[in-house]
Amino acid sequence: MVFSSLFFLFRFLPVFWLVYLAAPARGKNLVLFLGSLFFYAWGEPAFVLLLLFSAVSDYCCGRLIGRWRREKKGRLSRMALFLSLAVNLGSLGFFKYADFFIETVNALAGTKWRMLDLPLPVGISFYTFQTMSYTIDVYRGKVRPQKNLIDFGAFVTMFPQLVAGPIVSYRDVEGELKCRTITLAGLGEGWRRFVVGLAKKVILANQAGALLTRLAGRGEGGLGAASLWMAVLCFGFQIYFDFSGYSDMAAGLGRMLGFVFPENFCYPYTAQSVTEFWRRWHMTLSGWFREYVYIPLGGNRKGAGRKVFNLFVVWLLTGIWHGAAWNFVLWGMWFFGLLVLEKSWLKDKLERLPAPVRSAWTLGAVFAGWALFCGPDLAALANQADAKIPGAGGVGSSAGQGTLLAVWAALSGRFGWGWDDFLTYEFLSQGALLTALAVGSTPLPAAAGKRIARGRGGAFWETAFLLAVFLVSVAFLVEDSYNPFLYFRF
Repeated sequence: MVFSSLFFLFRFLPVFWLVYLAAPARGKNLVLFLGSLFFYAWGEPAFVLLLLFSAVSDYCCGRLIGRWRREKKGRLSRMALFLSLAVNLGSLGFFKYADFFIETVNALAGTKWRMLDLPLPVGISFYTFQTMSYTIDVYRGKVRPQKNLIDFGAFVTMFPQLVAGPIVSYRDVEGELKCRTITLAGLGEGWRRFVVGLAKKVILANQAGALLTRLAGRGEGGLGAASLWMAVLCFGFQIYFDFSGYSDMAAGLGRMLGFVFPENFCYPYTAQSVTEFWRRWHMTLSGWFREYVYIPLGGNRKGAGRKVFNLFVVWLLTGIWHGAAWNFVLWGMWFFGLLVLEKSWLKDKLERLPAPVRSAWTLGAVFAGWALFCGPDLAALANQADAKIPGAGGVGSSAGQGTLLAVWAALSGRFGWGWDDFLTYEFLSQGALLTALAVGSTPLPAAAGKRIARGRGGAFWETAFLLAVFLVSVAFLVEDSYNPFLYFRF
């Protein structure tokens, strides 16, 4: 089940919320737990047991770690932590990376191991990181182990952030799991946030994705660099509005239920450096790797060489976390190289440059990275060029060189720029969409909304505007069958 569906908006959410609101304070976590299981089972019935297994195993490990810490049995508590990490990483590795491993071994060793063709459980990359952070924090003594299995189950399965984040640590919601208050102000704030996220997803992300699909279906005409760069532009905006829209909807739903989730995006395309971009994009994932990987490895406290190594590990894992394919590894290495470059040489130089130049550097670097990241969509455009490049093994090759060589050769204009009447028509006819995408990725719309809300009759006009946006979003859902969530793949 996805937030941007008519079933969720007009059936699941109203019924769930009324039951949740009517439940006594001590019963709200049970309602949340059962409702979240239904939400997950609607689309992934086969993997509800895996989700429950993850919750129960980490609940037990957390209890054991807490008990043995109190009894000063350090070795046993470490064993319980290792068991938790092994179960979580083992499940994630089996379902997400088994076929990637087999494909890579077959390509390198010439073997013919059969692929398992395992489906990827939705949300597994998110909830495994969430539960691992819990057992690690219990081991470190930062949180006390949760003794109530239902309360812990509600934390793990909480449907607003279950399938695509933000990655909520137990520390973020520990107090609210025990006691939370639902207020009219919180409901209003949550509804506003949800409607904004829904509009980002349905009105902006989906339309950018539809334009990308049209570009990808052009066949031979898609080989021009102009087509590819427009596709990269569309993908960059699609993934931003898709993911930030989902995060806004998750935060809004959480607020309506009495929770305050951490922010996940802060206008990343306004960043003035690649370093700043990653302080603004998917902030909960960056924070997770910083706290549980980068700092334990030594962070920046053990010299320049160790700092570079630590960054390498973090960005290798970041790329692998996003997907079981070499283009994601290359994408991670791309940003590793850029961050090392900025931190070691460009930092002072960038600060002396005018703001527009810094923005151009950042956007150019980020969108070039999206060319590696977006995989099947952009590869469909570059596929025709693949046969013309010596050594390219196809955009889907296990080693990834086909995607890298074919895409970058075409982007560089090797096969011509290919600006034609089709692109002119799309550029002119979609001018309003492209403008909305550009402006919507800045703080300007939010600032305008706040100005209206503070003005005379602001509450009325804000409510009317949000209602209109919601109705337009619903109209898009009714009329348009194109409604994917990109991060469900990760």
